[in-house]
Amino acid sequence: MAYQVPRMDELQSRAWLALVWTAELLPAALDAQLQADSDMTHFEFMVLSTLQQAKGAALRTTDLAAAVNSTMPRLSRVVGKLAERGLVERRGADGDARVVIVHLTSAGRRELVRAVPRHIDRVKELVIDRLTPDELEGLAAALEPLVERLDPQQRVGFGERGASA
Repeated sequence: MAYQVPRMDELQSRAWLALVWTAELLPAALDAQLQADSDMTHFEFMVLSTLQQAKGAALRTTDLAAAVNSTMPRLSRVVGKLAERGLVERRGADGDARVVIVHLTSAGRRELVRAVPRHIDRVKELVIDRLTPDELEGLAAALEPLVERLDPQQRVGFGERGASA
């Protein structure tokens, strides 16, 4: 019995490759803009943004790692760099020395506020302004179920959960 190689039809292939290439190219373009304009990486921007959205502008490192879809070693390195720049502070949790809570500082909030307008301009230039309102609705409708499937525990993003310290 011969093994049948799975295939995609033309539309499936086009859609899949468009998604893959967007996932590959968009982060690099956003990273370049943020580094040039704000001296931060896209990942650092996501960490600061996630803290900004969290209750009390603070999260346990494990919750922060989940929210930005990061490994603990990567997050630890980035939080260390952000702390050296005075953008975040690491504090122990009351009663549990094993828990580290990351707090957004006022300097971190200021840097984020400065970075947002140019970042939004770039996001609009690269994605939002290229699509009609109907296409944007279709994009959201197409991608939201994929995010739900890939993240059934709803770990990533801001959402309603706003985990607190």
